[in-house]
Amino acid sequence: MPLTYAGSGVDIDAADAAIDAMRELVASTTNRPGVLGTIGGFGGLFALPGGYREPVLVSGTDGVGTKMAVAEAVGRFDTVGIDLVAMCVDDLVCCGAEPLFFLDYQLHGRIDPEQVRQLMSGIAAGCRTAGCAILGGELAEHPGLIRPGEVDLAGFAVGIVERDRLLDGPAHTVAGDVLIGLASPGLRSNGYSLARAALLDRAGRALDGPAWTGASVSLADELLRPSVIYTPAVLDVLAEVEVHAVAHITGGGLPGNLPRVLATSVDAVVHRDRWRVPRIFDEVQAAGSVSDEEMVRVFNLGIGMVLVLPPSSVDGAVRGLDAAGHEPAVIGELVTGERRVRLV
Repeated sequence: MPLTYAGSGVDIDAADAAIDAMRELVASTTNRPGVLGTIGGFGGLFALPGGYREPVLVSGTDGVGTKMAVAEAVGRFDTVGIDLVAMCVDDLVCCGAEPLFFLDYQLHGRIDPEQVRQLMSGIAAGCRTAGCAILGGELAEHPGLIRPGEVDLAGFAVGIVERDRLLDGPAHTVAGDVLIGLASPGLRSNGYSLARAALLDRAGRALDGPAWTGASVSLADELLRPSVIYTPAVLDVLAEVEVHAVAHITGGGLPGNLPRVLATSVDAVVHRDRWRVPRIFDEVQAAGSVSDEEMVRVFNLGIGMVLVLPPSSVDGAVRGLDAAGHEPAVIGELVTGERRVRLV
């Protein structure tokens, strides 16, 4: 029998069917001005918007980590695409940039058009929320490298900001600045290797069981809770009040991310009693006997984004964030120091 590509594990027909299944989802994001062409070309085309005096492009890339292992275990892929977009665009806005377009890379052990459609439904939903267009992507099938049913995602986003509106926290943060934290209701997309080891491996919890005693959602529901996309609300605040820095709190938590936007002459003092830590973090800590120090280093503990701003901007920022449906809290302040984060 002659050997074929399908016989060696790569199904071109399935890939074509998957692309057909995503066309409408991609189109739902392309009403943004600047998009040129359609899906299927060799490159995504985007015309830079006018009205900028000195535009700067800002780019970023990220993935969803081992949160994908939970999605695979329960066969639910419709929300992880939202996480993928959030991880990318919420980095861009830390530079003050408005996202323009997004590209994804999907690596499959075996392409299943329905699985691809679910993944793309989340990516499209995230892009609509963030206000950016899906401009292209790559759908790859690697038999022998990963098993059928397994998939990994990467995302790439490009945004734009006026050069004199670029956020450069280390150049502008000063003692006396105030920290506003935005609530993150779940694990977001960070620390899942530890969370899975604690809840599933050590504690033997079932994904289809309750998230905790008396919970109205399953553990899978809680672990697949999609990430909040903060970008539109943060952009609105940047347009209205003075902001010195924005920090996306991802892997490394507050101690690992806040210093990235601090001047060398200041410390961030964060008051842990000023926001509610979601229950899922307590469950992970108890199941794995995880130390407080390790929890703080790995997880955001319920704060997904931090704005650093002068006291005069606080009331306006809180009003704008409230109006956008977020839960802002004044969680701390900057004091004279050495670019450290002090949790008190």
